[in-house]
Parts: sequence; C-alpha cells; structure tokens
Amino acid sequence: MGLVGARPTAIDQMFIPPESFGVKTVSMEMFKPERADAVAYRGPLLHRVLEQLLSDAYWGDLDLLLLDLPPGTGDLAISLGQLIPTSEILVVTTPQIAAAEVAERAGRIAHQMHQRVIGVIENMSAFIGPSCGESTALFGEGGGEETAARLSTLVGADVPLLGKIPFAPELRTGGDSGAPIVAALPESPTALAIKAVADKLIIRDKSLLGVRLGISS
Repeated sequence: MGLVGARPTAIDQMFIPPESFGVKTVSMEMFKPERADAVAYRGPLLHRVLEQLLSDAYWGDLDLLLLDLPPGTGDLAISLGQLIPTSEILVVTTPQIAAAEVAERAGRIAHQMHQRVIGVIENMSAFIGPSCGESTALFGEGGGEETAARLSTLVGADVPLLGKIPFAPELRTGGDSGAPIVAALPESPTALAIKAVADKLIIRDKSLLGVRLGISS
C-alpha cells in the first residue's frame, strides 16, 4: 500500500489511520519506535490492543472494515468474536488439501463464537503463464473446494468458494513496492480475480448505512 514508515495522526484521544488508494490502514507496525522491533503480547494484552485499534481509530464512514488475522485459532480470533459479535468471517486457504484442515479449524472457532462464515478464498492458485496463458497448479489443487465443503457441513449452510487468486510474481513485487496489482495491472488475471471476489463481498442483503460498528468491551 506504500505506507512503509507512515504513522497515524493523533487527535485528542483518537488517531486517524493513514490512507492509500482510498483504503485506511492501521497496524501495530505503525506504532513501534523502530520497524525492526519485535512485538510479543500475551492473550489479555492482545485483546486490549485489538480493542484499542478498533475503538481509538477515527475510521469515518466505511463500506467495509477488514481485519487480516494470523492463521490458526489463536487469541485474536476469539477476541474478535467477543469485541464485534456481528463480524463475519472470510476464510483464506491455499490449494493444498492439507491446508483445508487448518482453514476448517479457523472456521470452527468462528462458528463457536456465533460468527457467520461468509465464504472461502483460495490464494496462490494456479500460475498462469504470461506468454502462453497455460495454467499450472504449482501448489496442488482442490484446497478451496475442500475447505468450502467442510465449512458448509460444519455450519449447516452453504459456504461458497468466492474465488481463486492466481499466483503471480507481480502480486508480490507490487506489495513490496506499494503498488497493488489491482492498480498497477488492473487487467491481469490475478487483478481480475481479486476484483471479482470484491464484487461478491460488497453485495449485501440489506443496507449497512448508518449501522454502528458495535464494539463490545
């Protein structure tokens, strides 16, 4: 996002997140004195940090608030269910069938916290050759479908596979340089796949206009 070194702007007891490409972003990285400093928090402190990042930031009017959580079933996933009970979960997996087991556990925690699992995304899907257009399954196949099937059985409702994001070196280089692939190469297969997933996520059963985030402390 091109925000390396960016800092939030403090106003009274709140802060305004930095913005890039129309997206407001905040992370613990922005609050560390030095970028190389390590952050090692235990459960209760992690809960408090997440609460502060949610409640002390001035987000303004949002279309969506996305939280990128670490893989697995750790304290942050449980804290999110407690802080925002109405939050919805999007499970990201990879093509390997073995990855479906890990992704299913994340969905299981969400289900136990009474959060709705709205879909699955398969990341690092097949590599599409830039010259020949041929698709090669570098990391296996079927992980996304398997995860969606397992979660559908778990929750007793359809959990769709929202899309497969093709593996592309430009996705990594764009992330490193601060130029998202959807902006730098908008017509590439990877960018089109990402935008197709986004189009599915913005469709809502009812308007969220004026709905408050509803953070429970």
